[in-house]
Amino acid sequence: MEQYKQEFIEFMVDSDVLKFGEFTLKSGRKSPFFMNAGGYVTGFQLKKLGEYYAKAIHDKYGDDFDVLFGPAYKGIPLGVVTAIAYSELYGKEVRYCSDRKEEKDHGADKGSFLGSKLKDGDRVVMIEDVTTSGKSMEETVPKVKGAADVEIVGLMVSLNRMEVGKGGEKCALDEVKELYGFDTAAIVTMEEVVEHLYNRPYKGKVIIDDTLKSAIDAYYEMYGAK
Repeated sequence: MEQYKQEFIEFMVDSDVLKFGEFTLKSGRKSPFFMNAGGYVTGFQLKKLGEYYAKAIHDKYGDDFDVLFGPAYKGIPLGVVTAIAYSELYGKEVRYCSDRKEEKDHGADKGSFLGSKLKDGDRVVMIEDVTTSGKSMEETVPKVKGAADVEIVGLMVSLNRMEVGKGGEKCALDEVKELYGFDTAAIVTMEEVVEHLYNRPYKGKVIIDDTLKSAIDAYYEMYGAK
């Protein structure tokens, strides 16, 4: 596993964004782990988060793109911090763009978007915190493609939970790929999280012990993507 992936897993734990225990998800499922991507709140955390996204995007998609698009609302700061990190780490200036929930009808920046305007020929990487289903993109993709003649290169999220959506057999990222035809990826998968933390002391504590590992395995027996 790449070094930045190992560091990101530990970063999620240190930031109290990735939690282990007993949680009831919005879907009603009982889960032994939970991720709250809204838990990144400090300047240091946001700086590091942008760096991890930038490294994963560079690793997956290279430099052949022009715009980072972060859907409102959570995607707005993600696009900003990742564009900054990409410039600092790789010396490439990429533009950031986000949509507005409500169109602005006045001023120089009126319209449906924040940041850079999308232009014909732009290659766009979309960036989100997590993707819960293929339908999560059903508003965003038409909006992006309707703004200009752009190509969506792919989508990057922070964690692939690797579980099926309602009534499906595929994980959310695979659903997006199948529905819209562009590539999808995550900084890390839940499988990589377990691989890195299982029975490994971290700061004097084993985070995933045998008992928790058994609970995670049982969860994926029920809800894991095929």
